Amino acid sequence: MEYLENRELSLLKFNKRVIEEALSPDNPLLERLSFSAIYQSNMDEFFMVRVGSLTDKNKENKKKKDRTGMTASQQLDSVFTAVRRLQPIAEDAYRKNMEELAGYGFEHVSFETATHEEISFLELYFKRELKPFISGLVINDALPFPFLKNKELYVAVNICTKKGISVGIIPIGHEHSERIISLGNNGKRFILEEEVVLHFAHLMFKGCKIQDRAIIRVTRNADIQVSSKGTDFRERMEELVYKRTRLSAVRLEITNEFSRDALDYICKKLKIKNVRVFNSHIPLDLSYLYQLQELDDSPELHFPIRTPRKSAMIADNRSVFSQVKARDILLSYPFESMTSSFIRLLEESAVDPKVTSIKITLYRLARNSKIISALCTAAENGKDVLVMIELRARFDEANNIEWSKILQKAGVTVIYGPKEYKAHSKLLLITRKSTGGNFDYVTQIGTGNYNEKTSAIYTDLMLLTADREIAEDAEAVFSALRNGTFVEQTKKLLVSPLALRPQVLAMMDEQINISKNGGEGYIAAKVNSLNDKVIIDKLVEASQAGVKIELIVRGVCCIIAGVSEYTDNITIRSIVGRFLEHSRIFIFGKEGKEQKIYIGSADYMSRNTIRRVEVAVPIEDERLRKRIREMFNVLMKDNVKARIMLPDGNYVHMECRSIDEILNSQEYFYDEAYRRIEEKSAKQERMKAVRAKKETKKTARKKQSK
Repeated sequence: MEYLENRELSLLKFNKRVIEEALSPDNPLLERLSFSAIYQSNMDEFFMVRVGSLTDKNKENKKKKDRTGMTASQQLDSVFTAVRRLQPIAEDAYRKNMEELAGYGFEHVSFETATHEEISFLELYFKRELKPFISGLVINDALPFPFLKNKELYVAVNICTKKGISVGIIPIGHEHSERIISLGNNGKRFILEEEVVLHFAHLMFKGCKIQDRAIIRVTRNADIQVSSKGTDFRERMEELVYKRTRLSAVRLEITNEFSRDALDYICKKLKIKNVRVFNSHIPLDLSYLYQLQELDDSPELHFPIRTPRKSAMIADNRSVFSQVKARDILLSYPFESMTSSFIRLLEESAVDPKVTSIKITLYRLARNSKIISALCTAAENGKDVLVMIELRARFDEANNIEWSKILQKAGVTVIYGPKEYKAHSKLLLITRKSTGGNFDYVTQIGTGNYNEKTSAIYTDLMLLTADREIAEDAEAVFSALRNGTFVEQTKKLLVSPLALRPQVLAMMDEQINISKNGGEGYIAAKVNSLNDKVIIDKLVEASQAGVKIELIVRGVCCIIAGVSEYTDNITIRSIVGRFLEHSRIFIFGKEGKEQKIYIGSADYMSRNTIRRVEVAVPIEDERLRKRIREMFNVLMKDNVKARIMLPDGNYVHMECRSIDEILNSQEYFYDEAYRRIEEKSAKQERMKAVRAKKETKKTARKKQSK
């Protein structure tokens, strides 16, 4: 279909938007370099997960096609071509920014630009600090090829012999080594460890003639499949996490020119084809760029410091539970603080003698998680604490396995959810005794993880409500998770895999019927990704019926907007900025009482709508509905970090006619959070002054009466 986009190519287009931020003059210089590091990290994950998956599919069924009519092999060919087209852009961004950084005293030294004294120092450094801790291995057909770890750096050398090809491999780094080797100017003049090992590699192979040398890096498949067989699920996950480190190579990156025969030999040993070899003229691991940020605090090199504010909706002098009981509360991250709101609620509940139970789903957590501490405290205080922790959260499996052990030791009941289905929901239910032997409930439903670190860099929304019907639905979700079953019907919540997509489609049908009957149908959504074919088909149907559709899709988007006769009434924007856009908002209907607004954990992807446990909640408080509508309108007006999709599937920046019309939505929301708390403080001061004035008058009257 001409309105469909291949998922993998769409994801690469997102990565293109990321690397464009590394070239944007709107971003401070060191922040631009951070976008280069983010781009590279994204590409690593893309190869590990998506290319890994396509590689497996190509082995399983070479003829099977995706919805765009491409086999796995054809998709791989298209992906490799697209990646090679992106590589010069990434290299150009890195070089330009590093050259500009020289104006601030930074200099990435090479052996061509190093002084004689520096070269002598580096030779001594190599012999004393590096060589004793690393070993060079000579490999030929008579010797086994060493296992090259995922994403680790190695130096490869082509050794000339009369007997055939021999290759030397040197691992980079050891327990006590430093990647950035300072050559002066407080670390701003530096060289990288791998460049030193590369230069002196011949000293590792004395008596051998080195013809070529290069730095190499292998990316391995990370698409592990969890079997439902066996007894202890956590033990199986621990085995799989180890197994992932041993999976097959899907990419080989290499710097410098290297002998074709020697490179072919390495590819043969890694069992990959040359099409999976990617040359690079910049460092293969750009994670060191984050360290450069710490070497210069010049304001013009960094984004302005932004600190999450206390929520203006939460008072300091009352428990959060009691405030939620009085009215629904909406929290917006990173603009508002998780610590002073959600974590405070958990910590208060952990020691509240009237709180009887806490139930929560956990997907990704911070390393020093205050959430875990609060849950352990609650269990130690005798409360019934149930934690559904997802051990299959990709790349967080090991962390979650350890957290599950810590929770169990504290007396928490730990469950893992249904087999074959990840639980990705962000759901909390707190039960508290009230007067007369009854119970009150606070339910929290969010779009983002319970993670203090990411809550400061991801945009997310969180609803806190005392609604009893929502609490009943939440209880049903936890009961199903505990029993390994699924919620089939709810009163208010949308819960996948059975009770989310049908309701979404039904609400879209309502808008289609409105348009067909001469009204103004409207559908809007903000999601991270969109690839659910059933939802895409319904959006096309809605567009053809005249429904106005506004979508904000950060990453993968498998529907193309503005295609004649199919998606004429659909506009799609993508926002890539300082903070990762992560909130999910669903809107059905024009503004008014009939409009339905939801926030939740699910994207419009089939993995979310029918293969995971996800939860979305209706926003029913009109104050909060108005706030979310205003937020969505601001996002639609962003003309700094937003790009709009064209009918050919490419993205261009939104036009800005004058400086007065510039709108960066993320900066706007931060300013709004500052303003809201300032207005609250000013209001409190005014009320305090009024109370003081009344007290003064009261005292004066008492004196007069005497």
